[in-house]
Amino acid sequence: MSAGSGTVARPALGVFERWLTLWVFLCIAAGVVLGQLLPGLFKAVGGIEIARVNLPVGVLIWVMIIPMLLKIDFGAITQVREQWRGIAVTVFINWAVKPFSMALLGWIFIRHWFAPYLPAHQIDSYFAGLILLAAAPCTAMVFVWSRLSDGDPYFTLSQVALNDLIMVFAFGPIVALLLGLAAITVPWDTLAISVVLYIVVPVIVSQVWRRTLLARGGPAALEQVLAVLHPLSLLSLLATLVLLFGFQGDAIINQPFVIAMLAVPILIQVYFNSALAYWLNRRLGVAHNVACPSALIGASNFFELAVAAAISLFGFESGAALATVVGVLIEVPVMLSVVKIVNATKGWYVTGERSQH
Repeated sequence: MSAGSGTVARPALGVFERWLTLWVFLCIAAGVVLGQLLPGLFKAVGGIEIARVNLPVGVLIWVMIIPMLLKIDFGAITQVREQWRGIAVTVFINWAVKPFSMALLGWIFIRHWFAPYLPAHQIDSYFAGLILLAAAPCTAMVFVWSRLSDGDPYFTLSQVALNDLIMVFAFGPIVALLLGLAAITVPWDTLAISVVLYIVVPVIVSQVWRRTLLARGGPAALEQVLAVLHPLSLLSLLATLVLLFGFQGDAIINQPFVIAMLAVPILIQVYFNSALAYWLNRRLGVAHNVACPSALIGASNFFELAVAAAISLFGFESGAALATVVGVLIEVPVMLSVVKIVNATKGWYVTGERSQH
């Protein structure tokens, strides 16, 4: 995405992003092996924390999140009224459907159908991880999905800016509500710290930095900084995964099918929410190039935030951390399949879109 106010560039899916699932698998393997070989080192890293917030992971998460937020022009929120129907559908899916549908799916699969095959002491934690994943709408990769589906870049920009603004106020309360309904004890102080540390502060830092760069060097200066930060952001994600799986190694070795069971509700949620958003946009007569990013934003997750919050709230070794990492594992291939579906059904969509006018 260009920093300029007049144009929005459309990023292609780079080699690294295209093979992100492979890198995630490699990090899983590296983390498990290193966790078995160097357990003392991982325990030491896990113990560096303040108010239950792990400092090394906090730094890694910042390096992940800030470059993504640096791309966002919150001034784009003024464009919301131009595509209000698509915006309304996406906000409805992200904040009124997705967290609650995931809670239902978690209740069905994790608390009931798969419960006999899961470690009993981790079931609440797995459920919490799914909630954290669903309560954080995607920020960065949405621009890639939008590009691949020929989505309207201005709609995508304004929707992401609005989502990030809503997330500042809504993420904590929705997570607390759903965890409370599930009778999971909510560590309010840690949740508040996580929201401030991983949402509020990065938003402020990124926007101040963005404005400073634009004032001093224009769009070219911002693009130059983003070019430097982008690989660091991806490396930070992979480093975080190595740490996570260093702690989760025993669970992976002893119960490899846990990841497959956790993936089931996540997969259903992605396809359900994307289909619902796509259909609602069609019923409202929204243009296909708006409906595509709307459906994709409604389905994908801000897994970086979910991982950070899970570690802060429940710890490295928790089922919550593992559940959010499963979201990372399947994000790219699943979202690419959704992109393929919305592209392949354009003829069907346009026919219905015209019938609404």
